[in-house]
Amino acid sequence: MKQEETLEILKTGVNVFLTGEPGSGKTYTVNQYIQYLRDFGIEPAVTASTGIAATHLNGLTIHSFCGIGIKDKLTRADLEKITKASYITKRLKKANVLIIDEISMLEAKTFDLVDLICREVRQTAAPFGGLQVIVSGDFFQLPPISKGGGEPAQFAFKADSWGKAKFTVCYLTEQYRQDDSVFLTMLSAIRVNSFGFEHLQNIKTRLIKQEETPSNITQIFSHNFDVDVLNKKELAKLSGKAESFFMFSRGQKNFVEALKRGCLSPDVLELKEGAIVMFTKNNLKEGFVNGTLGKVIGFNKENNYPLIETLKGEEIEAKPMEWAIEEGGKTKAIISQLPLRLAWAITIHKSQGMSLDTAVIDLSRTFEYGQGYVALSRVRRLTGLYLLGYNEKAFLTHPQMREQDEVFRS
Repeated sequence: MKQEETLEILKTGVNVFLTGEPGSGKTYTVNQYIQYLRDFGIEPAVTASTGIAATHLNGLTIHSFCGIGIKDKLTRADLEKITKASYITKRLKKANVLIIDEISMLEAKTFDLVDLICREVRQTAAPFGGLQVIVSGDFFQLPPISKGGGEPAQFAFKADSWGKAKFTVCYLTEQYRQDDSVFLTMLSAIRVNSFGFEHLQNIKTRLIKQEETPSNITQIFSHNFDVDVLNKKELAKLSGKAESFFMFSRGQKNFVEALKRGCLSPDVLELKEGAIVMFTKNNLKEGFVNGTLGKVIGFNKENNYPLIETLKGEEIEAKPMEWAIEEGGKTKAIISQLPLRLAWAITIHKSQGMSLDTAVIDLSRTFEYGQGYVALSRVRRLTGLYLLGYNEKAFLTHPQMREQDEVFRS
């Protein structure tokens, strides 16, 4: 299905599950619908399963929006407390449309709690209190995280409320990221767990040793520890004075903290000339998007803002930008920081949603279904991939998904 067809279906007001392979334009299509609603004076409730995904849409996490927090079940007392909280009841009664992005990482239990809260607050038995519900994401990517040793977390489509919502499935099929047919075939094979000998031989052509790692190319790891170690080590290697840039914020404390958790730029950003950086926000007018890579080549003598040379050789002066949480047409909180982070390395989780021309990827310590698929699908073509290693889980997606995907496509 094309984005234009999906947008027309969304406009009819039905509940929609918007899905598609990485790079098919899911978040772009959601943003188009948000703009359409706002043009008609309708302010949607914009949420996501994770803080990072929420910042891409200027929204809240669904947990914060509904007052669930970290709970995976609610007592009657919990529910009464939530339904008596004026800020929650106000936002839910005012909303007509509820959007939840990155649905793959939302647990079924939580999805059912969202439905329960919507029905209680809006005082109707209709699924999700009669809201139009738009869920967006790709279940082949990162799954929900199990909480401390309990039973495995279930995908949202296993929730009772999923069936009751009667979602129309919009499966985007056009590809806006990858333009390499061999690489696309390989990613599709990983997606349906049919990754075989021929695909492995193709990917082995991209294996490199640690000492062969190209300079100035972002490395993607499965663990935060590896990322932090490499970024600090590489920054320390550079001579010259480190310049520090501090984040500013205003608004309600809980919203500010939510923004900070979801923002890819740090509270304090330390840069030196020669540092490898990645832009963390989209600004097409200035010539960068979330994921654009470059190198610090100096600092403006008047305002001290860093001058970045992108991989394409373009020079951009990085100026502070704002991340906001908007609700009911009003801005609840804003943080301001340079839209940059050190980018010798990032985690697979933080890479979700990014498009990269080149990347060094280490899949030797993957521990979750879909991690390898997410990491590899960040890169536009096979020649842009440098692979440090892989383990037995690197090319596996969740076994439940092959059969379920056929249901979604039918």
